[in-house]
Amino acid sequence: MQLLHRASPWRELFADDTLPAPATLLAPLCEALEELGTSPDLPAAHAWQPRLVEALERLDLPAWRISQLISDHNELLYRRAIHLTLNEMQGQGWGKPPVAFCVLTLGSAGRHESLLGPDQDNAMIVADYPDARHTEIDGFFQALGERFTARLDEAGIPLCNGHVMARWPMWRKRLSEWCEQLSLWTQDRRVKRVQQSNILLDFHPAFGDAGLATALAEHVRLIMPGAGLFLDEMANLLDELPVALDRFGRLAGDGDGAPHENALNLKRQGLLPLVNAVRLLALRHGVSVPDTRLRLPALVLKGALTAQQARAGIAALDRLQELLLQAQLASLKAGGAPDGWVDATRLEEDQRLLLRHDMQVIRRLVRTAQSASGR
Repeated sequence: MQLLHRASPWRELFADDTLPAPATLLAPLCEALEELGTSPDLPAAHAWQPRLVEALERLDLPAWRISQLISDHNELLYRRAIHLTLNEMQGQGWGKPPVAFCVLTLGSAGRHESLLGPDQDNAMIVADYPDARHTEIDGFFQALGERFTARLDEAGIPLCNGHVMARWPMWRKRLSEWCEQLSLWTQDRRVKRVQQSNILLDFHPAFGDAGLATALAEHVRLIMPGAGLFLDEMANLLDELPVALDRFGRLAGDGDGAPHENALNLKRQGLLPLVNAVRLLALRHGVSVPDTRLRLPALVLKGALTAQQARAGIAALDRLQELLLQAQLASLKAGGAPDGWVDATRLEEDQRLLLRHDMQVIRRLVRTAQSASGR
C-alpha cells in the first residue's frame, strides 16, 4: 500500500478566491502531452502510453476510464498507420481504395478495455463488389492490411501470434461474406468456430465506413438469439478458463506459466471469464453493444440479470483493471513487460478480501450464463 502520494490537482479547484486556469488543474496531463510533442512518429507515440497512464492516475481517473483512453489512443495509432499506408500506396500508383471498407479492432480493444502492452487483433469489412473484380479489389486490401499491420508492429503493437489480423483472408472479407460466415458458424457447436467467434464478436470500427460495422452488428443481433447449439458450446467453453479460486473458495492460480509461486494471472483467470460470461449473455439476449460495462446494465433491462448482479460485475471489472494497471506500471518500471500477472503477496489484506469477493462474483456470473444454456 502506498501511504505517500502527491496531492490531487483537483484540490486546487477552490483553494483560492479565484478559480484556477484549466491548464493548472490539468497540469499532469498537459506535462505529459508536452513531452509527447505535436507530431510524434508512431513508435514514439506508442512508447509514450505508460506516461499517459501515470498522468491520468495523477488526475484521479479510475482505472476503467484509463482503460478506455488507452483503447482510444491505440485506435488513434491505428488511424495514423492506415492513413500513412493509404498515402504511401497512392504515391506508389495503387490509387484510392476501390470500394468502401472498415477496419475493426477486436477483443479488448473492441470493448474499449485495453490495458498496457496489447498485441494486434483486427479485421476488415469490405463493401460488396462483383466476383469478377475480386483479384483487383482484394489485392488492394491485402496490401493495405499487410502494410498497416506491419507499421503498427514496428511502432510497438506486435503482430498477433494467432494471425487475427486484416492481412489474412480469414479476417478480411466482403460484408456479405462476413454475414454468411457467421450464419454458417452459428448453425452448430464446433469448438474452433466458437473460439474464432469469441474473438470476432467484440468489434468496433476504427477506420473507414462505420456503416459496414453497423450492418454486421445488426446481422449478429438477429441471428444469435436463435443459435442455440452454438451458444451452448460457448457456455461449455467457459469451463476452460476457471476463475482464480480453489475448491474451498480461496485465491489460487492455475500455475500455468506462472513466473513464481504467488503469481495470479488476473487477465486469464479473472477478466476473461467475466468478459466471456457477459458476452454469452449479451449474445443470447440480443444486446449489441460490445463494452462489458455497457452490456451489464443492458442485460438488466432484458431481464437476464438483476441490478445487484450487474453492479457487482461492474465493480469486479473495475477493481481487476485497477490491479492489473498498477502491476503493469510496476513491471515496466522494473524493466519487465506489462502482462496479466499480479503478485498476491504484494496485495494488502483488504485487497485480497475484495479480490476473493470479486472472483466469487465472476464465478456466479459464469454459472448464470451457463444455466441459461441448461447447464
